Amino acid sequence: MTKPSFYITTPIYYVNAAPHLGTAYCTMLCDVQARYRRTAGYDVKFLTGMDEHGEKVAEAAADHGFDTPQAWCDSQAPLFRDLWEKIEISNDDFIRTTEPRQHHAVQYLWDRMNESGYLYKGSYDGWYCVPEETYFTENQVKKSDEEHETQGQHLCPDCGRPLERVQEESYFFKLSAFQDKLLAFYDEHPDFVQPDFRMNEVRTFVEGGLTDLSVSRTSFDWGIPVPFDDGHVTYVWFDALLNYMTAVGYSLDDEASRAEFAKRWPAQYHVVGKDIIRFHCVIWPAMLMAIGEALPEHVFAHGFLTVRNSETGEAEKMSKSRGNAIAPQDVIDLMGVEGYRYYFMTDVAHGKDSAISFDRMEQVYNADLANSWGNLVSRSLNMSAKYFDGKTPALADGWAEKDNPLREIAQGIEARYAACMDVMDYAGAKDVVMELVHAANHYIEDTAPWAVAKDEARAEELRDIIVNLLESIRISAHLFAPFMPETSAEVFRRMSLEGEETTDDLAAVCEWGGLAGDVPVTKGDALFPRLAADKK
Repeated sequence: MTKPSFYITTPIYYVNAAPHLGTAYCTMLCDVQARYRRTAGYDVKFLTGMDEHGEKVAEAAADHGFDTPQAWCDSQAPLFRDLWEKIEISNDDFIRTTEPRQHHAVQYLWDRMNESGYLYKGSYDGWYCVPEETYFTENQVKKSDEEHETQGQHLCPDCGRPLERVQEESYFFKLSAFQDKLLAFYDEHPDFVQPDFRMNEVRTFVEGGLTDLSVSRTSFDWGIPVPFDDGHVTYVWFDALLNYMTAVGYSLDDEASRAEFAKRWPAQYHVVGKDIIRFHCVIWPAMLMAIGEALPEHVFAHGFLTVRNSETGEAEKMSKSRGNAIAPQDVIDLMGVEGYRYYFMTDVAHGKDSAISFDRMEQVYNADLANSWGNLVSRSLNMSAKYFDGKTPALADGWAEKDNPLREIAQGIEARYAACMDVMDYAGAKDVVMELVHAANHYIEDTAPWAVAKDEARAEELRDIIVNLLESIRISAHLFAPFMPETSAEVFRRMSLEGEETTDDLAAVCEWGGLAGDVPVTKGDALFPRLAADKK
């Protein structure tokens, strides 16, 4: 049977700076979902990449002393690729907007837009924010000036930096023609934007009225040329948004590309930061409507990471000037890559802004990973090795049908977990797994296998205790794998279950009764050594 497609994307990241905690966070959100979907039987396409065109990139190249913007972009690409590899990102593709495939697709888009009737040539005279690559109307600028009491300064409503007055010939996309179409689409697809309150923000913005969008520039040349008008280059968002379709064969006329596009498009999820939902939930859908292409199924907008001030308890914006910026390597140094992934994926509220702190990281790591999950694995494998000659117990007929508290919790665990994972509720999914982990730790205390082992007449009871613990570990390792893939792989290795490291039928492997008996078990070092306070 052909596996259903699941296509998930990150935004493509600007190359004006090295990847940071926020870009890593967004990419990790997609990675966990992609890994989960592979285990659940989907044929996954996971895309990330770099946004390399636009005035901001050209300025960054000059500021850093590079002869060309392309040379600057080329110097940045390894920073992203290396970090993704370090934090175990399993993307299937990495797209750069300077690649020939994107150049071809964008020029193809221009031709389709020109045929659509939603494109016209005019003159732009208005306000533009270079750092945000965003145009603003006079009303938006006036409202921002009044709100922030910055009359006469004309600062960006989004980032607060000075706006530039732009006057140039431009092509315009008739975004205003799609107000009613977009509102009707939102009505028909109420889960298009997630979480729900973000959909309300998008709807309110569209209901306030849409203005036509300038989609070409003539004041600089670092961009993809408009194919039918020399001197015009593509507005960066008109270029960047198309990457999602470029990566699955859009614009190519060979049989393989047509088949890929038919299979992969529309995407199931675009995962983006809350600051760019206007582009992904208003402009992008309107562009697709204009050229007659399907719209993505969901856009998930995550919040920003802030820093919890240890003295005041207040959440603060992360910035170098405040001295509170946290780099990915800082987190890795504290708790390792697997601890990093676990904390950010299970303890951060993904739809809202979330305050992080080293204190909280240490607390979560020690409580969940060192004291609970890691402790369960160590104690159980140690006892199995000690009491059963370095092996898992030999399995008795019918062992899986015996009632015990761990089997009871494990019944239906994959369905409960999947219900959370399917909607990117990673904290909820973690809670499902930790219920079994906590119960197994309590089970050890309640059954006291070290006491049972002293009585030869209770040999069968001892075997059942250890088997139940190992089976709980096996199932938990499968469910933790999207969050901590290397840890789960190590658990399977220690239990001589290497064949279970990859699966495409998560429901089946999480059924109680899949344990292999009478195979070598390795005690190994602690998976998650406790963090000492002074390690920070």
